[in-house]
Amino acid sequence: MTLIHTDLAPKAIGPYSQAIEAGGFVYCSGQIPLDPATMQVVDGDAALQARRCLDNLKAVAEAAGSSLDQAVRCGVFLVSMDDFAAVNAVYEQYFPGKPARSTVEVSRLPRGVRVEVDCVLYKG
Repeated sequence: MTLIHTDLAPKAIGPYSQAIEAGGFVYCSGQIPLDPATMQVVDGDAALQARRCLDNLKAVAEAAGSSLDQAVRCGVFLVSMDDFAAVNAVYEQYFPGKPARSTVEVSRLPRGVRVEVDCVLYKG
């Protein structure tokens, strides 16, 4: 197993890593809309927050020597399903390969954000 870290994505805010590479896969931890330079939540609607989440995931994927094009599964966590369409509009720009995905509504997310996204990448 190899721990993945990049300064281009937020530092973990708990006892976990940004990602772990194992067995030809990269397991990326969930990203919330934190600006990696300031570690502050990006204010804005769910679409803006989703873009920051996905930029963070992209940075982690690249640090692992991969890309979001290699995603095989994603998880999207929303505080409100009312944000589903707005988040999808941003999401499809990052994942044209259409990986498997689940989207769930949750009661709360860290730091009061509206969206969190995780993914698994195939590295082969």
